Amino acid sequence: MDASPEEPAGRAVAARVGIGGPVGSGKTALIEALIPVLHARGVDLAVVTNDLVTKEDAERLRRSGLIDPQRVSAVEAGACPHTVIREDPTLNIAAGDELEARFPGVELILFESGGDNLASTFSLDLVDWWIFVIDVAGGDDIPRKKGPGTLRCDLLVINKQDLAPHVGVHLPRMLEEARGVRGQRPVIVTDARRGSGVCEVADQIMKAVLFR
Repeated sequence: MDASPEEPAGRAVAARVGIGGPVGSGKTALIEALIPVLHARGVDLAVVTNDLVTKEDAERLRRSGLIDPQRVSAVEAGACPHTVIREDPTLNIAAGDELEARFPGVELILFESGGDNLASTFSLDLVDWWIFVIDVAGGDDIPRKKGPGTLRCDLLVINKQDLAPHVGVHLPRMLEEARGVRGQRPVIVTDARRGSGVCEVADQIMKAVLFR
């Protein structure tokens, strides 16, 4: 097949993975934990963050020392966070395209949503595959509420497992209920700040969108 004018011969289009979830669930912490793991596996990556009216998450990643600051782009949603990842993802698509143009070898772009609610989902016009992050401090009833984010994501991450005994959450039951509502789709329990479960999340990304 001949290459289109928009996609010159030899250009590899980066896989795009969304990371969404409620405010404070640990989306940015998960990205911070994933970057060195993916780098160690030879993955050339970049990140697009979303915030309402700031670039706080992007600046946090740029200051982290984990990734070239030029490889982090910021989108200011200016409205409900899910608007720019679902209803009209134009700004995020453009940010991803710009990163691909600036770094021709990039093979994976992570799109972090602004903090939202359990109804948050990603448009498949924007991402190829997406993760939804919840945390035990939000309550062990989250899986039972069957929000679209929890049900439709390709991978559900239950973060902050270390907090379970401190917030009265029975983690094995929460995990069992999450698996019950999701059928065969994967669920991983993590403590992103300490690295627990992060390699398993990276495994899923590698297999699902990088095919290795």
